[in-house]
Amino acid sequence: MEKYANELPIAIIGAGPVGLAAAAHLVNCGQKFILLESGVRVGSNILEWGHVRLFSPWQYNIDKVAKKLLEQTGWIAPAAETLPTGKEVVELYLEPLAKLPQIKEHLLLESKVVSISKKGLDKMKNAGRDDAAFVLYIEQQGLTKRMEAKAVIDATGTWSHPNPINADNIWTSEERNLQKHIFYGIPDIGGSQRERYTGKRVAVVGGGHSAINTIIELSQLENEVEVYWVMRKNKVEDAYGGEEKDALEARGELGRKIHQLVDDGKVKVLTPFKIHQLSYTNEGIELIGENREGEFKLSGIDEIITNTGSRPDFSFLREIRLSIDPATESVEALSPLIDPNLHSCGTVRPHGEEILRQPEKNFYIVGMKSYGRAPTFLMATGYEQVRSIVAFLVGDIESSKKVELQLPETGVCSINLISKTSSCCG
Repeated sequence: MEKYANELPIAIIGAGPVGLAAAAHLVNCGQKFILLESGVRVGSNILEWGHVRLFSPWQYNIDKVAKKLLEQTGWIAPAAETLPTGKEVVELYLEPLAKLPQIKEHLLLESKVVSISKKGLDKMKNAGRDDAAFVLYIEQQGLTKRMEAKAVIDATGTWSHPNPINADNIWTSEERNLQKHIFYGIPDIGGSQRERYTGKRVAVVGGGHSAINTIIELSQLENEVEVYWVMRKNKVEDAYGGEEKDALEARGELGRKIHQLVDDGKVKVLTPFKIHQLSYTNEGIELIGENREGEFKLSGIDEIITNTGSRPDFSFLREIRLSIDPATESVEALSPLIDPNLHSCGTVRPHGEEILRQPEKNFYIVGMKSYGRAPTFLMATGYEQVRSIVAFLVGDIESSKKVELQLPETGVCSINLISKTSSCCG
């Protein structure tokens, strides 16, 4: 059984930046793999916010091994210090990477993984489990196909599973019934969504970078927009971040801009305002909840933009033995490094295969999904994760343990990481 399983490919689920980086590392190490993407294009989730400019420059958004493979074809990397939009990340980097023959022939688009198990074993069976192949059930054009793999790297992210508006993080029928007035994510306010928000009263719910991006975009509309910023934070200053102390200039600039908009009175801040219920009246949407004084209502809202984060989907992993933190829903061993109750920034201590290891041998959750509900994940973190995992899977244990990560400081935390990385194949 073990010999048979070793001849199988490694399955990567999700052809975003981290999934494609995993593919590049496997190519570099001469390993068989299959790359499964549910969308019609690589980077499908990124294209949903393709108009948004990242606050991290290209130097943090391109995997080193992927860059090496691309440059062998004459590809020229974008200027390291420039800031790409999501669309540019896909078109200038991910799509050229996916078109490399070594990757393209192993890439299956419109292939949704609906379940994973161990061959011939239910979740309770121990005998022979470690040596048994993984079995992936994949929906393609309305048909279910079955595929076997010796290892699985889950890089599906969390984007397609947003959190609700409700402060208790519970979906209600009222919120579902108002979907046509609610946008989850960052709408293209300066482009295709301009008419939707022009001259409207808009509530932006959330206190992170996405909400700040949204508010800044709304403030730039020509016709006046009345913006209400709804947060659960105790004070608005908690949302500004490191500002001038942030090592990522664009991320710090977001904090400075929103700070100025609030000071100028162009944004009406409601914090803490914990939303419990939504309703629809003749005057518009009504947000019902509580603030410091008790029950509170915000009425007459035309549109809501929700930036309350997202959550991982474990539904297709019911037959896989997982170790998931009960609070963050991240990989359990990773939680102490990223828990926002303990850390206010995205600077994370180095981590790789050993931290990401699951009770199910050779199964890994990487990228944004490895963080669960915790925010501020950076692509460079995911690239280092898959570098270490691939090194371990090909037997280069020493390289897998040399997990060192260099990320920019936020100006909020004091962790300092200066280091180098190594390749599993030299």
